[in-house]
Parts: sequence; C-alpha cells; structure tokens
Amino acid sequence: MNEQQTLRILTEVGAVITNSHIVYTSNRHGATYVNKDAIYPHTAETSRLCHAMAERFADDNVEIVIAPAIGGVILSQWTAHHLSEITGREVFGVYAEKEVLAIPSPKRKNRLCYAETGNFVIKRGYDEIVAEKNILVVEDVLTTGGSAKKVIETVRALGGNVIGLGVLCNRGGITAQDVGNVPKLTALANMKLDAWDEADCPLCAKGIPVNPDVGKGKEYLARKK
Repeated sequence: MNEQQTLRILTEVGAVITNSHIVYTSNRHGATYVNKDAIYPHTAETSRLCHAMAERFADDNVEIVIAPAIGGVILSQWTAHHLSEITGREVFGVYAEKEVLAIPSPKRKNRLCYAETGNFVIKRGYDEIVAEKNILVVEDVLTTGGSAKKVIETVRALGGNVIGLGVLCNRGGITAQDVGNVPKLTALANMKLDAWDEADCPLCAKGIPVNPDVGKGKEYLARKK
C-alpha cells in the first residue's frame, strides 16, 4: 500500500477533515484535521492499514507490538495479527496505558480522587514479557510525537529493545530523533498541515466558527464563554 492509497482510505472513512476551523492539542489553530477515531469503526479498512504496517516491519524480527491506549490498542492487535501471519510465528499485541495516581480529595476527608500524570505505564503482566524482546511501537497519528515517545521510554525502562515506530499518519513532520532516536520510523502517510497561534490565525480573523466536534474545539469554546 502506497501513501496515496492510505490517504484514500483515510478520506473515505471520514478521517480527514478539511476546510474547517480546528483547535489542535497544542492550542494552535488550523483548517485540516486527521480524526483517528473515525478510522476504527471500519474494521476491514483498519485491518488493511495494519497489514500494510506489518509489511513494513516484516523483516525486523518483531516479537511484541505495543501502542498507547485507547485507540492504539486496536492497532497493536491488528498489526501483531498480521505480523504473525506474515512471519509464521506468534507476535504478541499489548498496550501501554496512562498512569493514574490516587491522591487525597481536596474537598472530602478520607476520600481519594484520581488524576493522570501524563506518563504511560505497562501493567497487567505485559511488563513481564517486554524485557529483552524486540518491540514495535505503533501509533495512529503523530502530531507532536509526545505519546509515542513516552511509550518508547517506558518500554526501554523495562529492558525492551525498541526496533521501530510505525504510524498511520505523520502530520507533524516528526522525525526519529523527536521520539527518542528510534532506529526506524515509518508512516503510511505524511501530511504537512499549517498551524497558527490564535493571535495569527486567519480563520479567527475572518470570523469562521471553531469546530467543536474534533480536536480541542469544545474546550476552547468553553474557555471563551
């Protein structure tokens, strides 16, 4: 599968939104958005994309595929499944999840509340099988590369050998160096999307409404009230 075919699939399932007013996770604004959540309901297309990903790493002796939860869980499972078929040996599919800490509630005595730290942890026994294994990290969309980098660092801290990072779409121009100097970074599609600070956003200047349905649009509009 080439880049054009990948982009065609992403467009057909409604994952590529254009001519809109998007607020990205970085709080910058733009006109185009890659909505990864639109991909996963389409199981056949998701499988095709992951098969293409598996082909890119078929000769790298991958033993475990891991991804950041939540959406990445689907990618790790499908990619591991196709790698198992291609190589003729079982490749495990696991995931990393966001670290959550219990802290005393500031409002109610003897109660706890829970907060994400922004880091990733590998639990549920998966941490025990990562050490000294060849690990492929997979991700859907790279924007800043932050989540992928944290998963890579977590795998390495457990003694895993990260052989590469595979992504469906690299929309941030992220390099291997940006995500911890991985030996191999492969994207099925690359998209260079313009992004502006709010003060310089031409869409804001024209009064084009922010899209509340994707990205951080809803949060942005709530802050503006």
